[in-house]
Amino acid sequence: MAKIKISDKMVGDDEPCFIIAEAGVNHNGKVELAKDLIDIAIEAGADAVKFQTFKTDSTISQNAEKAEYQKETTGKGSQYDMVKKLELTEKDFQTLAEYAKDKGIIFLSTPYDKESVDILEHLDIPAFKIGSGEITNFPLLRYIAEKRKPIIISTGMAVLEEVEEAIQILKVGGAEDIVILHCITSYPAKMEELNLRVITTLKNSFDCIVGYSDHSRGIYAPIIAVALGACVIEKHFTLDNNMLGPDHRASLEPVELKQMVDAIRTTELSLGHEIKEPTLEEIGIKKVARRSIVARIDISKGTVFTEDVLDVKRPGTGLSPKHMDEIIGKVAKKDIKRDELILMDDVEW
Repeated sequence: MAKIKISDKMVGDDEPCFIIAEAGVNHNGKVELAKDLIDIAIEAGADAVKFQTFKTDSTISQNAEKAEYQKETTGKGSQYDMVKKLELTEKDFQTLAEYAKDKGIIFLSTPYDKESVDILEHLDIPAFKIGSGEITNFPLLRYIAEKRKPIIISTGMAVLEEVEEAIQILKVGGAEDIVILHCITSYPAKMEELNLRVITTLKNSFDCIVGYSDHSRGIYAPIIAVALGACVIEKHFTLDNNMLGPDHRASLEPVELKQMVDAIRTTELSLGHEIKEPTLEEIGIKKVARRSIVARIDISKGTVFTEDVLDVKRPGTGLSPKHMDEIIGKVAKKDIKRDELILMDDVEW
């Protein structure tokens, strides 16, 4: 079974789901707000908090248009101007990384250019996250792979062949520990478009850990994903859905984030293992709930057992009804009173 280690956490099959609270750019370019988001992630019980590291000039051209959802949430203007306002400095990220470390939560960030990769490498982050939009950015994939750290890659907007190409580029580049996240790049993503069964497809197609990055409203999709075998969950969160910014609307508020984490942990408890067997409590209840073969009437020694003299009643501490056909035609070795259990020693075999 595939397993990797991110900081002090084991991630993979039969391990607790690795939950990433995606702060992204919901700090609105303010370090103090970013710290508040780290505190919220900790309070919710997430394993890691993640941001996005980029140099706008290296990532977005001056004439790049906004996505429709960005126009709806931030109004008119260029994508460049919108993102530039959300850019944090290297010093900012150092401050946030140290803050997260002091608070006891894993600090992660998604780099969008080589300079940002270097910034995060300098901060010694335990893993790199690659966003869906970069899955065909082979130069960046190779550069990240060279760092020889665990890589988490989202696959929104991609077909399976593109995922395969990206994984191959990463492996050839030197990456060994890879987590693939199913993702629908839509903000918010519609429930009917989530296609969560792809989690199973990815698990069957690649020798990698598989998880899910969710952009839908609410907490249902991540819970379903965990039930389908997702080992990593990434979910956007914010202080307030009504804040100005591109991703707030598709993010969980603090109370919802904690509800999601708690629900995932409950889901993990309920999944158990694949062996069909009674629980300890069921073993006790089985004696009461199951039935045994009993005497329908008083039976004298030497009587031939027939359906007319036998019955099936609780408790289940005697001979199971599944042995009824074996008893029919046999002879009673002793007198048996009505409703008395028929035991193996009562039958002349």
